[in-house]
Amino acid sequence: MSATVTPKRGRSRRPDVLQKPRGVIHPRVQKVGPERFGIVAVDPAKARSKWMVSDFWGNVLASPAWVEHNRGGFEQAIAALREAVQRHELRDVLVAVERTGRYHHPAQRAFAAGGFEVRTVHPLITRHFRQLTDPGIKTDDKDLGGIALAAINGFALVEADLDGLWRQLRLLVRHRRDLVRKASVLCCQIKEHLESALPGYAACFPTLWEHPAALTLALRVGDLGELRRAGRPRLRAILEQAKVGFQDRTLDRVIEWAKNAGSADVAACHHRRIAADLEADRQQKELQIQGLEREIAALLSATPYILLMSIPGVNVVSAAEYAAEMGPISNYANSRCITGRAGLYPARYQSDQTDYSGRLIKCANHRLRFALMQIADNLILCNHYFAQLAALWRERKADPRLIRVRVAMRFSRISFQMVAGGKVFQHPAARERDYVLQKLIVFHHQHQTPAAQVQQDLQHASSQLPRDQYIAEAKPLQEELTRIQDNRRRGPQPLGEILPTILAALAENVIQSPPSGSSDPT
Repeated sequence: MSATVTPKRGRSRRPDVLQKPRGVIHPRVQKVGPERFGIVAVDPAKARSKWMVSDFWGNVLASPAWVEHNRGGFEQAIAALREAVQRHELRDVLVAVERTGRYHHPAQRAFAAGGFEVRTVHPLITRHFRQLTDPGIKTDDKDLGGIALAAINGFALVEADLDGLWRQLRLLVRHRRDLVRKASVLCCQIKEHLESALPGYAACFPTLWEHPAALTLALRVGDLGELRRAGRPRLRAILEQAKVGFQDRTLDRVIEWAKNAGSADVAACHHRRIAADLEADRQQKELQIQGLEREIAALLSATPYILLMSIPGVNVVSAAEYAAEMGPISNYANSRCITGRAGLYPARYQSDQTDYSGRLIKCANHRLRFALMQIADNLILCNHYFAQLAALWRERKADPRLIRVRVAMRFSRISFQMVAGGKVFQHPAARERDYVLQKLIVFHHQHQTPAAQVQQDLQHASSQLPRDQYIAEAKPLQEELTRIQDNRRRGPQPLGEILPTILAALAENVIQSPPSGSSDPT
């Protein structure tokens, strides 16, 4: 973001300490004494790591040594560490492990299982302290010194612990996002090859993937000449054989294009064959994405982040992405911690009377920022309240990127109140809120989820709802059940067997006020 933002100076608070809040260790050092406080620096690699022990003053107590990433290696390293602790009479020990992708996890888990507190150091911090002492020299031993200095200065940070549910949700969400990006790349490649084989064909349809009949004809009929010779009956027979639904106007559009199409590439048949192979790969990824989304919905239903679906414009996928990158809401003291972690504030340069702000800071959790920005885009398009705000800001000539940041910041405040307080979306400027269970049913209907999982997800989501909203959530479900029973919905309806159970559970938990005992209802 390049728009200049003037920060609100009055809201900033002077920090209590100069170190990072999650890296403060000086109270523990004061309690046991600097010479009795041990720091274990660990520099991980793929197959093995190097580690050493020093005290708070920087005196090396155990020389750098290698530890293999296997059971025997870690047991030997932990035994050597305990021997060093006894020999030097250390009363408190901190293990600082440098973060290096996923290679630091084995050492992190091993030392934590050994009963030691483990914190992580960012590689940029390690490089900074290494260059201060030994500029131009980069070795494992120098890295260990940088890690130890970072821990001494309060830059070995405590990481929030995630249980199995949050780790599964985060892993599945990121895997789904990766598949979506790969499917998007495949779409671009397919259009490139189709443009060479059938020039201008894809441009005849707003979105080629939303017209399966058009894509089927492009990949199954043949080259441009054969497509021109094929009449309406043959095109219809091909689609019926492929069991693809179509409309006559789609056939008219294809026939009209074939009459006026330009010449194809020399290797048009190979381009079309490659496009067919890529389309098969894309369809396989779409099936994987659908399966992942069903699993993600099941995990999301067991978290309080399911309440965010009561906001118009927030669906299962966007709420799950936000929940996965956020983690437990108990890790955040307030909404400013969310925007701070996502880096939703501009970089600032101030010296004497010079003071200006620029782009968003680079050092941030970019996955969380992406989830917030994605939700902000959806809210601007689909939410009446935020759409009005965005229109007002556009009239004031605000930068479009700044508008997205403002919406994301407002959403972070609203989401914190909802998730931490167990509330649904009730904003005075909003027309009405969406219903969580109704959205969840629509999602599972589109994904053709088995009835057993639908019922389980609805039960888990119901347990996250505040009790005063049971009646409101039950109303659209009762209307859906009535439509099913009146046969006003076509096709098989397993919801007819599921909804009575969910409605009964909601009705049992409704809090009834005690009778007043008076015969007069007023």
